[in-house]
Amino acid sequence: MAGPDKSAQKGKVIGMLIAGVGVFWIVATFLGSYFELSMRIRALFDLFALAGFVLAIVMIYQLWRARQTDRG
Repeated sequence: MAGPDKSAQKGKVIGMLIAGVGVFWIVATFLGSYFELSMRIRALFDLFALAGFVLAIVMIYQLWRARQTDRG
C-alpha cells in the first residue's frame, strides 16, 4: 500500500529510468555508427534498451496496481 509520497517517488524513478534508457539508446546508436561496430554489437545495445523499456512498463503496471488497491 503505497502512500501519495511513495507513489510519487516511484513515478519519478520510473520517469528517470525511461529518460536514462532513451539517452543510452541514442548514445549507443551514435557510438555504434561512429566506431563502425558490427551489427551484432549494435543489436545487443538495442536489446539492452528494449529490456530497459520493458522493465519500465512493468514498473508502471505495478505502480498502477498499487494505486488501484489504495483507492479501495
